[in-house]
Amino acid sequence: MSKIKITISLAVLVVVFLVAVGIGSTNIHPGEILRVILYRSVGIGDIGGISNNNPSIVWYLRLPRVLLAFIVGAALAVSGAIMQSVLRNPLASSFTLGVSSGASLGAALFFFTGLASVFLLPISFLPVSGFAFGMLTIVLVVVMAMKMDGSLSNNTIILVGMILSLFINSITTLLMALQRQNAQQLIFWQMGSFSGQRWSVVAILAPIMLVGVLLALRYHRELDIMTFGEEQAQLIGINMRRVKWVLLIIAAAITGSAIAFVGIIGFVDLAAPHVVRRIFGSRHRLIIPLSAVFGGGFMMLCDLVARTVISPGELPVGVVSALVGAPFFAYVYFSKGGRGNANA
Repeated sequence: MSKIKITISLAVLVVVFLVAVGIGSTNIHPGEILRVILYRSVGIGDIGGISNNNPSIVWYLRLPRVLLAFIVGAALAVSGAIMQSVLRNPLASSFTLGVSSGASLGAALFFFTGLASVFLLPISFLPVSGFAFGMLTIVLVVVMAMKMDGSLSNNTIILVGMILSLFINSITTLLMALQRQNAQQLIFWQMGSFSGQRWSVVAILAPIMLVGVLLALRYHRELDIMTFGEEQAQLIGINMRRVKWVLLIIAAAITGSAIAFVGIIGFVDLAAPHVVRRIFGSRHRLIIPLSAVFGGGFMMLCDLVARTVISPGELPVGVVSALVGAPFFAYVYFSKGGRGNANA
């Protein structure tokens, strides 16, 4: 049954991918999309007979955007799966531990210090700033939690993360109040968007996401054991502090990398792992890669809605994901099964 479910999931993902690439101001047939991809990527076949503009639309505009949406959704979903299992909390994510708050502060400093007006810097420094501050936040959370609780208990990590996140958000809000002329840029970035992204960003994020997934898979047995409690894991001989450190950094790194380029997009990391657990069970050997599949597919659909529902205008993709994710968040929190553990 698992093989059948996996096959169906991958088939649905391919359909979603073709729909996301094909639908827009100009609708493009799936056959033409496949021909363009094969010809441009490996030189197989030809693009004769296809409308003059369609190959360029597919290859230079829609394909990098859709692939980036998949990569970002996959990264956020895998990060959420890791966090929920490590902290044994169905509502845990990198965002609850302050990664998004730190990235927002980094972006605020970028916009408010005038760097955004320097030639070429918006291409390189904004992602670097967002990523660096997001990673710094998670490191501070873990270090402070260790100072307060040597055993690095889950409740302490979550509490410190929430407090530090609120503190950083207050700093960002203060900067916005003092620099109102630049606040609009930051607000737009915070809402998330895949608009204008190119192959260069895909080339940067794809290997980061792949390495993150492979590293997380390396710890799939530890994650399976940790969902049953820290005492059982310690009895088996797992170094809980070390494993938590590694897994939290992996989750924060792939989340920080994703949101650094496209802005803050929430709720994917919450929803996708829960859906995967309900369908495929609690084995992280399946949860991690399939969270990437479901999260990536969900994000492609969100981006499709964002760029078509008010065409020729565009909605922030973070708004679309929140409209779906917020009710799901409430369902997880208030449902009886959602309060227990990460396996709910």
